[in-house]
Amino acid sequence: MVSFWSLCCLIGMDFATFHILRHVLSRYFPLSLALAWGIALAQLLILALVLLAGKSIFRGRSFLREDKLLASSIVSSLLVPSCATWAVVFMPRTGADLLHRWGHLDLFICSHLITLTSALVWHQLFLSGEDEKGSSASVWRLLALLRPYSWRFLLVAVFLVLSSWGEMALPAYTGRMADWIHNKEDPSIFWTTIITLALITISSAVTEFVCDCIFNVTMSLVHTQSQGKLLFSILKQDITFFDTVPAGDITSRVTSDITAMSEALSHTLSLLMWYAMRLAFLFIYMAGLSPKLTLFTVLCLLIITIVPRLSGTYSQNLAVKIQGSLCEVNQVAMETFSNMKTVRSFANEEGECQRYEGKLDATYQLNKTEALAYGWTLVANSFSGLALKVGILYFGGRLVTNEEVSGGELVSFVLYELQFASAVETLLRTYPEVRKAVGSSQKVFEYMDRTPQKPPPGHLAPSILQGHIQFQNVTFSYPKRPDVPALQDVSFDIKPGVVTALVGPCDAGKSTVVNLLLRLYEPQSGRILLDNRPLADYENQYYRRKVSVVTQVPVLSSRTIKDNISYGLGETSLESVQEAAKASDAHDFILQRPQGYQTGAGQRGELLSGGQKQRVALARALLRDPKVLILDDATSSLDTDTELKIQETLYSNARRQTVLLISHRMNVIEKADHILVLEGGQIIESGNHEQLLAERGSYWRLRNRQQSSFQRGEEQQMM
Repeated sequence: MVSFWSLCCLIGMDFATFHILRHVLSRYFPLSLALAWGIALAQLLILALVLLAGKSIFRGRSFLREDKLLASSIVSSLLVPSCATWAVVFMPRTGADLLHRWGHLDLFICSHLITLTSALVWHQLFLSGEDEKGSSASVWRLLALLRPYSWRFLLVAVFLVLSSWGEMALPAYTGRMADWIHNKEDPSIFWTTIITLALITISSAVTEFVCDCIFNVTMSLVHTQSQGKLLFSILKQDITFFDTVPAGDITSRVTSDITAMSEALSHTLSLLMWYAMRLAFLFIYMAGLSPKLTLFTVLCLLIITIVPRLSGTYSQNLAVKIQGSLCEVNQVAMETFSNMKTVRSFANEEGECQRYEGKLDATYQLNKTEALAYGWTLVANSFSGLALKVGILYFGGRLVTNEEVSGGELVSFVLYELQFASAVETLLRTYPEVRKAVGSSQKVFEYMDRTPQKPPPGHLAPSILQGHIQFQNVTFSYPKRPDVPALQDVSFDIKPGVVTALVGPCDAGKSTVVNLLLRLYEPQSGRILLDNRPLADYENQYYRRKVSVVTQVPVLSSRTIKDNISYGLGETSLESVQEAAKASDAHDFILQRPQGYQTGAGQRGELLSGGQKQRVALARALLRDPKVLILDDATSSLDTDTELKIQETLYSNARRQTVLLISHRMNVIEKADHILVLEGGQIIESGNHEQLLAERGSYWRLRNRQQSSFQRGEEQQMM
């Protein structure tokens, strides 16, 4: 209520201030554009001072707060002088009429209704969603994506002005021709009008074509760079993010969500720019022809603006639900395709299809609801537009009867009003699309804004690295299982230049040690040191070159074998790649391929066997000449001869490399210089092979258990 009375007081002060200034200044200056601008600026200054002095009066919780009242004062004060200036340049007669009628009650009310309508539309499109706490998506965030291309959109606006001005010629000249036919004037006027209209129409079409080309190319660039920015933001995240967010969800954001957001933004922005410019031109022309009809049109417009507000929020909520449903559909498909061998082994193709169809049906139901809501919005907007047209025809007929406008002017006004109603209807349909774009962008901006939960990057990159690793009272739990410690107060040293083996039963914490050494996670307590410095102190690229890992199930990408070996190193000579492949015993099988090192490995290395993938992965690690080499069951798929060759290579390099060896094969472990026994997340034994056997502890039991299993396997084969 306070805001309502504040607005009423503002309008009253505006009316009184204008008439006082005009009465005083018109005594000394003739009516002109200069006088109009002088009165408008003086009026604005007085209103601004009153608003600033009365802050306590103009308070409210709605969109009509003090800053909104000040913006409304600027629009209402400068609206008529701005329109008159534009009209004087392009339509001298209309500009003179606006100046003459400035201050009359009908034009005064019309200008304030335009201001109020603009405030309502601005509030709905740009401000209504920003009051929701915790929401990272808004129209302003969408528009911020366009900021790097401001000069392009400025060029689009210039061509848009020229094109819109050209389109206004048809109704104006149609009205003139109607008056010419009625008054039977000079026939040469007819041909002059036709030629002028043809030239203006052609020019308008050309400028519109150029405008569309620039706009579409720019929006394609916005989509491409937004997708790249989103992917970059995701790749910067910590591993915890990828552990907790399904891969299908992430894929859907990078593909479906960003595409839906870009398409909605491109389509919506195009309509907003085009029809907003047309509305501005149409208002100037309509106000010049008949302020009363214009006033009637704006009054009807205020009522029509209620419709999109009701459907906009509903459309946004539906868009969020649909994108979430699509994520679930993508997740099912990705799980099925990535685990196709398991699906085929258990003959569950039909079950996966039923699960996928269930997710699709849920998405279909949401899409059906969205279609019904959109159809209702179209019907409501069409009905509102039809009511406006009927009202204009009735009221305009009354004005012609009273001889307040001519028949030709009414024809022109009706043609303008038809375009005006079409533009308003289009803009009203645009509002749900705006909210839909905001809904689609919600998760996109959430990913872009997410701060990785990892320490700041270090800058340490020493020229000489010993490779001395220390775990000091390290305790760690995975984010998915925070109550189950994977490591508990673990402390040990891995001396430089020796082979240290880590052994233990399943779920003992061996892979956790590897993950922490790779800086994929940060321990909850304790420290991990490399050459007496915390791992976080080292520069990331330097650390990745100095510490390499080969896992039991290595991951290769769909590129050539050479590119897989040199992955992450950029341009690498073929000779260096071949040396690393020879060290991992991969060189011979690579040369047997038709294209040698240029042979494709297939998606996830599917064209290579398990042993071949392990040898390629080992070559990838050795190519970096790391100071710390981690082998996490890296030879489990190799035959005995190949494994022995690789062991000889590793032990020959042990003097210049620190090797951490994890394996379930005790014959591999027993050759290590030092052995750590991990069980239940704690180091329970350490020493060399002979020392641990002599203790007859956990290591001794693991070795005996494996030997017993091996002997039983041989006996079954002999039988």
